[in-house]
Amino acid sequence: MDAVKIKEGIYWVGAIDWNIRNFHGYQTGRGTTYGAYLILDDQITLIDTVKPGFEEEMLSRIAQIIDPSRIDMIVSNHVEMDHSGGLPALRRLCPEASVYTSGAAGVKGLSAHYGEGPYLPATNGSSICIGRRTLVFMATPMLHWPDNMAVYCPEEKILFSNDAFGQHLATSERFDDETDVSVVMEEAKKYYANILMCYGKQARKIWETVKELDIELIAPSHGVVWRGHIRRILDAYDAWSGKEPDGGALVVYDSMWRSTEKMAKVIVDAFGAKGLSARMYDLKSNHPSNILPDLLDCRYLAVGSPTLNSQMMPGVAGFLCYLKGLSPGNRKAFAFGSYGWGGQSVGLIEKELKDCGFELALEGIRMQYVPSEEQLKQLHETVGNLAVDVKHS
Repeated sequence: MDAVKIKEGIYWVGAIDWNIRNFHGYQTGRGTTYGAYLILDDQITLIDTVKPGFEEEMLSRIAQIIDPSRIDMIVSNHVEMDHSGGLPALRRLCPEASVYTSGAAGVKGLSAHYGEGPYLPATNGSSICIGRRTLVFMATPMLHWPDNMAVYCPEEKILFSNDAFGQHLATSERFDDETDVSVVMEEAKKYYANILMCYGKQARKIWETVKELDIELIAPSHGVVWRGHIRRILDAYDAWSGKEPDGGALVVYDSMWRSTEKMAKVIVDAFGAKGLSARMYDLKSNHPSNILPDLLDCRYLAVGSPTLNSQMMPGVAGFLCYLKGLSPGNRKAFAFGSYGWGGQSVGLIEKELKDCGFELALEGIRMQYVPSEEQLKQLHETVGNLAVDVKHS
């Protein structure tokens, strides 16, 4: 695949990772891309590189435009190796190129990964003239590492947004309006849920900044370049980084002999009967990273497990561990499950839910062995009352 012109004199020269299916425990069923952007100006500039192993792909695309040794400046928006991994190979070709990174955190991170620089720290709001164009550095710390930053080019109205607005999506098309935008939005939502959810305040801050900029292109470090649907992705970040979803419920469970599954189905039916959207996931069949996007839209989470050897089921424990790292908060939750004699699983789930930052909406619901019709009817009524409170709050 050739380098792709995104504006006159500006090219996407990154790499496509068609085969990756797991990114730090996040299932990437559609692969991903690593965005690197070449700007031809008085100072020839490259913004970001690629993951180790993809250097030759990047360099071959650069070589279609210029000799890589002519690069004068490299901007490293993020130290993580899927963004900076091509830096050593590139510097061997252009050892005199200046390398700008995000302040002291960027200098520390690049030095730890690749040895001493020199690396030039870019401060928030500072800018550099590269000829006809200006690059403005925008610090975005903890979105999702301490060193993250973005770059805005006002003359071209381009935001090189780094991890913000990205998607794990491998495609030969480079723009959002060249491919199925519903797929792009699905992957953008999954990316936000699994990587940026726990940094909602920081995501909110960049949304507030970006919405005030004059932007024609958003060029992220993963996925396609936003051109035709910029308002749509900005509106989505507005919703996802908001304080609390309006409604809806997510029911996640594992079951041994279907008793907990019966409870899960009743809970979903109870929410639905009150007009609230509800989704149900069996953890034996669904990976946590594929479930989390639905949580963005849900005010309530119900987590169920039978008791196994005085514990919750391992799949439920894994889901809650994954969830805790994303610090969803701003939602309500409750635990449920069947048991034979001990019944410890529900209490253990409640503790994990509180540690995740959820407010417990109901006292944990336990049913011994096989739930009776009367017990399931009572469960339906209890959850239905909760759904009414959600709908009218």
